[in-house]
Amino acid sequence: MVKPKTEEEIELLRENAILVSKTLAEVGKAVAPGVTTNELNRVAETFIRDHGAIPSFLGFEGFPAAICASVNDVVVHGFPSDYVLKEGDIVSADIGTLWKGYNGDSAYTFPVGEVDAETRKLLDVTKASLYKGIEAAVVGNRIGDIGYAVQSYVESFGFTVVRELEGHGLGKEMHEEPGVPNFGRKGKGTKLVDGMVLCIEPMINAGSRGVYLARNGWAVRTSDHRNSAHYELTVVVRNGKAEQLSTFDFIEKDGMIKF
Repeated sequence: MVKPKTEEEIELLRENAILVSKTLAEVGKAVAPGVTTNELNRVAETFIRDHGAIPSFLGFEGFPAAICASVNDVVVHGFPSDYVLKEGDIVSADIGTLWKGYNGDSAYTFPVGEVDAETRKLLDVTKASLYKGIEAAVVGNRIGDIGYAVQSYVESFGFTVVRELEGHGLGKEMHEEPGVPNFGRKGKGTKLVDGMVLCIEPMINAGSRGVYLARNGWAVRTSDHRNSAHYELTVVVRNGKAEQLSTFDFIEKDGMIKF
């Protein structure tokens, strides 16, 4: 039984979600050819701490950084490093906060300079699939409805869904029940009730859906080494329409990213 959050808990999760959203925008401002992913990590950690929160990823099960910085064929959990971003790369920044005992979690895949047409399409379709999933996160539906919405959309464009990784519930713990796969069947899985807080996060590959775990035990890469994109937002299940807690508005409404 998945326990829905109280309205007081949702407000604390909202505050974390806004901080994560603003942190992603700060990272986005720094994304450019010639910048290292370590620098993106520094920007995020500084911003989070300057706002009185803790970067929740840092030290989580031994993770060595404040953000996951996943470049090109790295699906998720990439370590920030001295890698220098170059024109045409993509980098997914996945960021978490811990403030007042609750967590925030959101991700965005940034193009580095100009990217080719296939990569642009991958980014556009992956982000659009996230909103398709959010549309299905309403009272009376089931987890499978979210996964079906994501899967059916991305596969119609010839892209593939990573099946070994999924979204999750969020609260006092970074990862709570229920799991939220990006594939599924309508009407199957946990029933959605008012007040459930979910992180929906499509991880979509340009090529095959196969992935493997890198030697560091964290980074997940595509088996064919083609690009993968990842977007994540936190929502509350509600009647009729899900309520978004995190947002990409701080990134996109300032004209930083053009779609």
